[in-house]
Amino acid sequence: MTIYNPGVLRSAPRRVSFDLAMIVSASLLIAVSAKVQVPFFPVPMTMQTFVVFGISLTLGPIRGSLAVLAYLFEGIAGFPVFAGSPEKGIGLAYILGPTGGYLLACLPAVLLAGYLAERDRNGSFLSIVASAGVFLATIYVSGLLWLGIVIGFDAPLLRLGFFPFITADLLKVTAVALAFYSARGWTNNERGQPDA
Repeated sequence: MTIYNPGVLRSAPRRVSFDLAMIVSASLLIAVSAKVQVPFFPVPMTMQTFVVFGISLTLGPIRGSLAVLAYLFEGIAGFPVFAGSPEKGIGLAYILGPTGGYLLACLPAVLLAGYLAERDRNGSFLSIVASAGVFLATIYVSGLLWLGIVIGFDAPLLRLGFFPFITADLLKVTAVALAFYSARGWTNNERGQPDA
């Protein structure tokens, strides 16, 4: 079960307006998170995985995917919203570069993780961790395949596109899972529902 519930708004126009505001706000939050760098070993980490996974659990598959799609369109349109832009290029040229696969993979990753979160009525911690696993697997498989296409499959793909980042990503999705599980318990208590 996701946190965001537009059903509390009675009128359809208010729901649509609120949905649109949430989607645009989430896309801007992704852009900001891509620019935030936290010192980490072996490479500094951005907070993008943290935010994108959080959006999938909060907004669900449809609204979460629309937020990621809006973010990608902002970047393709030339706004410097990607982690390495404008220094490493902007727009479609950036997307077609080595890290484009990781960015594009956020769309199916949010769709799958959000779907799993929405389908799980109990919101158990184990199911949230399973969503995190599906989320990261989608991003890394797609990202590494894309990286192989761009720089060649004879390159050390795991050393370049997996090992430097996986520890930080595991920490980030675990933090999101804990936060979401706690928030789910709080929202259930507010609604008078028992914890799982």
